[in-house]
Amino acid sequence: MSLQVRRVVTGHDVRGHAVIAIDETTTNVITPRPGISASVIWTTEGFPADNSSVDDGGARKVSTAHANGTVFRVIEFMPGAARRMHRTDSVDYAIVIAGEIDMQLDDGHEVHLKAGDVLVQRGTIHNWVNRGDRPCIMAFVLIDAKPVTVGGRTLHAEG
Repeated sequence: MSLQVRRVVTGHDVRGHAVIAIDETTTNVITPRPGISASVIWTTEGFPADNSSVDDGGARKVSTAHANGTVFRVIEFMPGAARRMHRTDSVDYAIVIAGEIDMQLDDGHEVHLKAGDVLVQRGTIHNWVNRGDRPCIMAFVLIDAKPVTVGGRTLHAEG
């Protein structure tokens, strides 16, 4: 995989002046399944987030979402990448940075997204399908949310 993301993070020095705390190409790229590369850029815990911490929010080990927090992740989907229907207990803001991709719902409906398009994913079962001939790169911000409740039944994260 070729995913390379430059991550620039600001912070404060001992006098309270703004500084560049991190400026790097991410090294925490993982391949969770064939044809997919992902890098966690930043995470937070609690609301509101604490901007005083000097900890590297990108180094925190998280699952898909993060309970009582947020996850900012960049993912590269190669053409024909392995598919996975899943649901998260989060509100997901997804931005297509490059390429094109189809977002597929569990009832079979699909929406085609291209560079510049945005999607708000609200706890629905979905899948990402790259039918093109180029990689698709997307940025995701996942914000912890209550699980979906329909007809008195709670639909928890899965997959």
